[in-house]
Amino acid sequence: MPGTRKLGRATDHRKAMLRAMVTYLLENGKIETTVARAKEVSSMAEKMITLGKAGDLHSKRQALAYITKESVAKKLFDEIAPGYAERNGGYTKIVKIGPRRGDAAEMAIIQLV
Repeated sequence: MPGTRKLGRATDHRKAMLRAMVTYLLENGKIETTVARAKEVSSMAEKMITLGKAGDLHSKRQALAYITKESVAKKLFDEIAPGYAERNGGYTKIVKIGPRRGDAAEMAIIQLV
């Protein structure tokens, strides 16, 4: 697991949350979340796109083990990864959008570049 942020969650909850957020990011292209979560999601999403660029059977199995929807994994290998063929990393962008109204947590939008 990249990073050392615990995000105030138990290990299994944190892993499930990150898997769901990475899946949603790859499905929709952008999500709004806190800055700390965005940094963790960015790290894992970049690893998934790198697997997609490899495109071999082993990387497909690794991606399917992490991404929660099979259709999103197919989209990763067929549409998303080929678009980043010439790019060496930096597939996501985090844009800070200010504090959240309820608890003043620093919010951000993470999106695919």
